[in-house]
Amino acid sequence: MAEFSPEPPEDEGGPVKSFLDHLEDFRWLIIKCGAALFVSLVVCLYAVPQIVAILKWPLAHAALVRANSEHRTLVQFGSNTLTTLRSADNQIAGLDLGTNWFTVLKLEPVLVGSNLLLTVHVEKNPDTDTKLQGSTDLIYLDPSAPFFSSMLLAFYGGLLLSSPFIFFFVAQFILPALKIREKKYVLRSAFVGVGLFLAGVTFCYFFVLARALKFAEWWAIWMGVKVPDWRAETYFGFVTKFLIGMGLGFELPVVILALVKIGVLDYRKLVALRRYMIVINLVLGALLTTPEVFTQVVMAVVLQILFEISVWIAWYWERRDRKRALQAGNSA
Repeated sequence: MAEFSPEPPEDEGGPVKSFLDHLEDFRWLIIKCGAALFVSLVVCLYAVPQIVAILKWPLAHAALVRANSEHRTLVQFGSNTLTTLRSADNQIAGLDLGTNWFTVLKLEPVLVGSNLLLTVHVEKNPDTDTKLQGSTDLIYLDPSAPFFSSMLLAFYGGLLLSSPFIFFFVAQFILPALKIREKKYVLRSAFVGVGLFLAGVTFCYFFVLARALKFAEWWAIWMGVKVPDWRAETYFGFVTKFLIGMGLGFELPVVILALVKIGVLDYRKLVALRRYMIVINLVLGALLTTPEVFTQVVMAVVLQILFEISVWIAWYWERRDRKRALQAGNSA
């Protein structure tokens, strides 16, 4: 009597469910995601001062970026900062300010006999903390603006804080329906996508934002408009949109390489698309960032670099697959 070998296990996921069961799972998915977002929003609403301090860091460090040949002088009286003076050279009313682009004029009262005189002391090599005091500050011009800004910052912070839990809940809902091979690709793409998003946010926060703010300030000065303060709500919208846009822009390799894996694109098609991607990246730079030239150009350059990296990865994959096919043919 012939023995029948057992059938190989199916490459499927979890058990098959009815439509109502899926609907019930989806309902609980919405409840759990909403609860995670609400708790995170409450926590971030309590931590709004800390979030504001984090978002103001690039604005403070924009003071350390020099614009062309500008010479900046911080005027202080005691521990109070009075104003910031800008000049094209290192001379103010015949007073030599030294060769550094940033100096401090300290006004100090001196009692001479019965007369109180005001002396000027030039500090030609101020430390970093002193330079940060000359940065542009934030102001509110609307009584309701602080409340709405707090809610907006709490929402963005809560979305970021709850995102790991939301991804986990969504994965619990989606992964059981996928095959083992599909699960592997989805998990790999998720890890790479999260890493690229964080890399984009980090690159924007530490390397681009301060220079973008400095460029905006320089442009206003070039127009003949002083910028002692920025509107707080406008600044927060600028920073959050730019950070999220840069993070999403860094997801471009994930999208391109996913299309390569499923066969929609290959190395030759990507090379042919190179000239069109320059225009597409400029459009994406305008959509993913704020309506300001510097940020759009930076985004477009970064997207083009990421596209080129994707092209070379596609070339490596095709070369690797050809070698494997050749080795399989030789062994056969």
